[in-house]
Amino acid sequence: MIDRIHPPAQPSSASQPDEPRLENPAEFLTAHFQHLSPPSDRELPVANAALQVEAIGFARCRGDWLGVVVTPWFIRLFLLNGGGRLWGDIPAGQRRYLELPGGVLQFTADDDPALGPCQYSPLIDPISAVPDMATARRIARDAMATFSGVVVAAPPVEPAPAVSRRGFLRRLAGRR
Repeated sequence: MIDRIHPPAQPSSASQPDEPRLENPAEFLTAHFQHLSPPSDRELPVANAALQVEAIGFARCRGDWLGVVVTPWFIRLFLLNGGGRLWGDIPAGQRRYLELPGGVLQFTADDDPALGPCQYSPLIDPISAVPDMATARRIARDAMATFSGVVVAAPPVEPAPAVSRRGFLRRLAGRR
């Protein structure tokens, strides 16, 4: 088990075979990053306390899994092998350019012992520029719509409770 978030794209001696994931990896990724302890200030000096871990919008893109992972340390577009045409085996630390429906992006390969092979492209730097989780989710949805053509539905908004005219005027006057 990983005790911390390691620096990006570190070669791993405990490489897992690159087996396609058949099921949507969103829950697995969320659980994986939630269980990591925060990196030390020396390893990653910027964290955003307004953000939490969430995998957003994972969907098949040319047969492989593409989606966004939000953490207090980063917002990245992740690519995982789903047995499709988009995935390409490259060693950890190597970069490759992928032509997606919304443009060409650079992805860096990583091979985390607990996560397995994955590739990612950073979306936001610095992470401190993201004011809240709602903004992070909007960034994730926009990235998915732009780069994969997949529209991720926003979570439903709770309707505000109805207030009568009388109740509104009473509150305005300071009475309940």
